Amino acid sequence: MGNADLRDLASIREVAFDELEGSVVAVDAHNWLYRYLTTTVKWTSDEAYTTADGTEVANLIGVVQGVPKFFEHDLIPVMVFDGELTELKADEVAERREKRERAETRQAAAEERGDAVEAARLAARTQRLTDTIQETTRELFDLLDVPVIEAPAEGEAQCAHMAATGSVDHAGSEDYDTLLFGAPTTLRQLTSKGNPELMDLSATLAALELDRQGLIDVAMLCGTDFNEGIHGIGPKTAVTAIKEHGDLWGVLEARDATIPNAAAVRELFVDPPATDAAFDASIDPDVDAARRYVVDEWGVDPGEVDRGFERIRESQVQTGLDRWT
Repeated sequence: MGNADLRDLASIREVAFDELEGSVVAVDAHNWLYRYLTTTVKWTSDEAYTTADGTEVANLIGVVQGVPKFFEHDLIPVMVFDGELTELKADEVAERREKRERAETRQAAAEERGDAVEAARLAARTQRLTDTIQETTRELFDLLDVPVIEAPAEGEAQCAHMAATGSVDHAGSEDYDTLLFGAPTTLRQLTSKGNPELMDLSATLAALELDRQGLIDVAMLCGTDFNEGIHGIGPKTAVTAIKEHGDLWGVLEARDATIPNAAAVRELFVDPPATDAAFDASIDPDVDAARRYVVDEWGVDPGEVDRGFERIRESQVQTGLDRWT
């Protein structure tokens, strides 16, 4: 879910990378990429990733800086991209667009008065996954031999489905929707320094004494990307209310409240669009071709990516040695 309410309820623990070696992770690609994209824009001169015609490809720097973390810890990422926009999410998307437009206006003002620091901060907020970013990210993943899956709808739902059906070991996302979509385990903090976090669905349900449907109802009372919550209900109150009244409908009736499209939102979490997608988990990146693509074809400053490519090359050598020992 878009807010942090489930953070107060979810069973989450730090996990050492040693425990995860050899794991296959279905990564919410938009979520993962956006974090590296905004960081790159915030801290890197736009000259490093802008072509002569003004096309920005900061995503290429982000990918090269982010992928080595998987390889160095013997993790196999399967990047899952969002498919068609769920109609129920239209309001959330519109709100994000409005926030981005406000940030763009403030960014222009900051640039006009010469406040480079504020302009960079706001520029990071205005980032969106353009067609060029979408296309070049996929092409770079292909050269790095990272599997890509196109979800029919929500990427988090596809990641959760893959984890629940056993085609991967874990989902990977910073959002909490994977918990609601039924992922048994989700790895978080994959874009941060240090060890990741493991979010456990079974442990969460056991601690709350709820089933997954009950957890979905709790989330809907608090508010999700697909619905507004009920005023005055936080996560702990929502858990108590569901236990007291049985389910979402019981709580709404008791409070004389309504959630528009509640049945459809509930069903989306229970049975989201997802597919049984096949992929090859054996990865053999062509580092030289990937570097030529990023530096020669798209003109990215080699100083921003050469260390990342070196880490990828070194990780492949080390992984090969480890598998023979």
